[in-house]
Amino acid sequence: MTTTIGLVYDNGVMLGSESRATEGYFIASKEAPKVYKITERIGMTISGAVADCQQMVKQIRALSNIRKMEIGHDVSVKSVAQLTSLSLFQSRLAPYISELIIGGVDETGPRLYTLDPLGSLILEEHYTATGSGSIVAFGVLESKFKDGMTQDEAVNLISSAITAARSRDIASGGPLQIIAITSDGGYKKIK
Repeated sequence: MTTTIGLVYDNGVMLGSESRATEGYFIASKEAPKVYKITERIGMTISGAVADCQQMVKQIRALSNIRKMEIGHDVSVKSVAQLTSLSLFQSRLAPYISELIIGGVDETGPRLYTLDPLGSLILEEHYTATGSGSIVAFGVLESKFKDGMTQDEAVNLISSAITAARSRDIASGGPLQIIAITSDGGYKKIK
């Protein structure tokens, strides 16, 4: 699987992952994208079956764009999370093999959600992790997270959590992917 992380910091939401894609014990890619832009202020991390996750990203991008045209303004993070939840739930008999994190900033502030393959939707207050390395990553997040972190502190925490997961999880490895989403700067690649 993988290790992906979502984190709320003082100026927005940060999403991060490592870059390894595996097929059993075979490393299929050392630089697989796992953090995706959905809108100008909303992103998604993926873990699970690559094809299923990529299809979900395409579907949610399209649905978000349609919804924006219908309402005439940007879609909220909650709306994108609910659209994703509904799409996953509708496919529950043949589920998308996916664990997703949706994060972003809208008029209500920074928001972070975790979704499972059946569409369960959980609003996360501070941070979350998915994938096979998440157990190790949670240990680092729980011990080092603090409210009001700066962007640099958030980058360091995500880097530390993913590095710890890479050292114990054979499905996690490769370069870091980290993006920040803020109300004033939108979606920005950090690493």
